[in-house]
Amino acid sequence: MYSLIQLKTLVCGRDPARSLPLRRGFLLIPLVLICFGLLSRAQAQEGDIGGGNTVEGFHALNSSTVTGGFNTGLGWYSGGFITDAFFNTAVGAGSLDLNNGNSNTAAGTGAMLLNITANNNTAVGTDALLFNDFTVTSPSTANDNTALGFQALFNNHDAGNNTAVGSGALFNNDSAGTLPATAFDNTAVGFEALFSNTDGIFNNAVGAAALISNTTGFGNNAFGESALFFNAIAAENTAIGDVALAFNDFSGAGTANNNTAVGGAALFNNDGGSENTAVGTGAGENVIAGFNNTYVGDFVGILVPDESNTIRIGDLSNGNGAGSLACYIGGIFFNFQPVGGSVVEVTLDLANDKLGWDIGPNQSAPSVPSRGAPARRSAPGAPAQRPTQHQAMLNDKVDKLQAVVQLQQKQIVTLTAQLKEQAAQIQKVSAQVEMIKPAPRVVENR
Repeated sequence: MYSLIQLKTLVCGRDPARSLPLRRGFLLIPLVLICFGLLSRAQAQEGDIGGGNTVEGFHALNSSTVTGGFNTGLGWYSGGFITDAFFNTAVGAGSLDLNNGNSNTAAGTGAMLLNITANNNTAVGTDALLFNDFTVTSPSTANDNTALGFQALFNNHDAGNNTAVGSGALFNNDSAGTLPATAFDNTAVGFEALFSNTDGIFNNAVGAAALISNTTGFGNNAFGESALFFNAIAAENTAIGDVALAFNDFSGAGTANNNTAVGGAALFNNDGGSENTAVGTGAGENVIAGFNNTYVGDFVGILVPDESNTIRIGDLSNGNGAGSLACYIGGIFFNFQPVGGSVVEVTLDLANDKLGWDIGPNQSAPSVPSRGAPARRSAPGAPAQRPTQHQAMLNDKVDKLQAVVQLQQKQIVTLTAQLKEQAAQIQKVSAQVEMIKPAPRVVENR
């Protein structure tokens, strides 16, 4: 017989302590299941076996000492080694085969095959969550995972609170098997979304291949096909749009943090730049290592080289070199101020439409605050108490709303009384009409 480590080597085609797994596990799963088939020659069981346990299939819920209850095993070796666990549902050959945790649901051949004691997991699809709880920590931390799709969360060992929807989504999550596990609270929706994530935390990827290369990066949000495609270890980036921030952190330096790209191919080529914001299709395409840029407008910035500390809003650097023909900024036109004191004079270079600034009398140049790299976040705690002033404002608003409600209730009572009075008058008039109607005449036929 094979040990669990040998089984994983067979399934993944590798030594689990060395490299990332090869995607041929599903071809070798039958070999693993055959190994379990050699353990016993008992006949198939069917129907109710007591304690709310239901079986259908060879070696389903086959333990001779089942003391748990309300488990269901449908399929060859489904839930085959459950003893004192409760509320598990296993549908498919080898699903939940080694399980003795509680409230797990596995539907699909090999789904949660190697789960031992983890709880509250859902796996739907062939090989989904196959290695969940593989390292058998005590107590188990591989709880509350949801995997929907072929090989979704395939290699997850001990991480919990992850959601994967789509074939290969979060495939390598927690595959390194380091303890304690850190790859918690990730969400991947789409084919191979967050495929390579090993120890990253708080990542959200929606779209095929979104954040596909992420390994240890945290706090990233990718929405769109191949968004943040090459991001590996950079953190706190947001990409919304197809291939937005696609090359972010391509070199793996880990400096491309705190970038925001909204629009297809926005900040497409950024590799090591940080604190950049681009809104618009193709905006910031030439930013590679620049930082602290703000671009607003479709294709803004594609006619200029890589730069830093620059704001471009619909200017001449867009694709056609024309820029916007007019600019309106609320709150300025009717707010005339003399230059001086704390007022900064804005200048405009008519040669290239570059905005600048000058300082008034008795002023010094403003200082620019510095920013450091983002710190790795821990699990969210309880919300902080709201400030007293803010709470007082909320209380005042509630009091005003309650007063309005009371006034409306009084108006409703008055209207109801008026409606009743009108209904009585209508009924009185109807009765009088009935009284003055002429009696029906009978015509005699002769």
